[in-house]
Amino acid sequence: MARILLGINCNFATNRYTEPEEWTRIVGEELGLRYVQFVSDLLDPYLPYSIQERVCKETIEACHRYNVRIYATFGGHFAHQHYLGHPDDEIRKESEKWFKRLITQTALLGGSGTGTCFAIMTVKDNMNPKRREFILNQAIDSYRRLAVFAKEKGLKYLMFEPTSVPRESAHTIEETRYLLKKCKGMAVPMRLCLDVGHGYVGSKDPKDGDYCAWLREFGSVSPVIHIQQTNKESSQHWPFTPKYNEKGIIEPGKVIEAIEESGAEEVLLAFEISQKAFYPIEDQVIDNLKKSVKYWRKYVRE
Repeated sequence: MARILLGINCNFATNRYTEPEEWTRIVGEELGLRYVQFVSDLLDPYLPYSIQERVCKETIEACHRYNVRIYATFGGHFAHQHYLGHPDDEIRKESEKWFKRLITQTALLGGSGTGTCFAIMTVKDNMNPKRREFILNQAIDSYRRLAVFAKEKGLKYLMFEPTSVPRESAHTIEETRYLLKKCKGMAVPMRLCLDVGHGYVGSKDPKDGDYCAWLREFGSVSPVIHIQQTNKESSQHWPFTPKYNEKGIIEPGKVIEAIEESGAEEVLLAFEISQKAFYPIEDQVIDNLKKSVKYWRKYVRE
């Protein structure tokens, strides 16, 4: 049986609970969770190394106080631009430098791996098959170099997140398989960060829109899986509260069953719940997270 852990992606804390002491207290004491996926929005990788080193040390100390472990890290929404898929050659090279800084930050925090979207392209590049192939190959070459750097820093893997948007790459099961195959033999393995709400419903293959099909196919190579309540109209990132569970499609029992069928050994299910900075939602953030944790604790105890 797979060891399934319950945790949270730190996007909930961005702009709200930036202080290490505060977000770790919320995670450990109020939510009763032990595992987190740190996000770069909380600590910009381009900040001077001396600042990052200090804040990472403060973060680790706070984690120890509240019995919280940084399982892995991930790119945040502020940096969610083109990454390694940018059309400009120099900017792609600079993006590789950004990744190195993210890897260094992950090592300072004690995370096992890091990543983000594989290669986000422009609409123009995505519509040109030759250009699209070029961008993907450039990204693969970058990941091979980054894997060497990651190994030197002590990381165990890199990872990328499939999405439902073709220009963001890895939008279908077939393309995700292809990218994983192209990344074989790296200095550290390429893994996935699946999201149960990222099914591509525009595909001719119904499996691409079925979150359970994705979990069965890739659960064994996904150290972290984002969980959110959603429908098939969009990746809603709703909390798991009665209001949203009634109209959402994500069922914990099916998630667990699909992961078990994948042959996974260990997986962190990380809440990735987006709640707008708008009244009254802002005042409901923690309560919605508490209700989500309570809902999932029926299925995941660790």
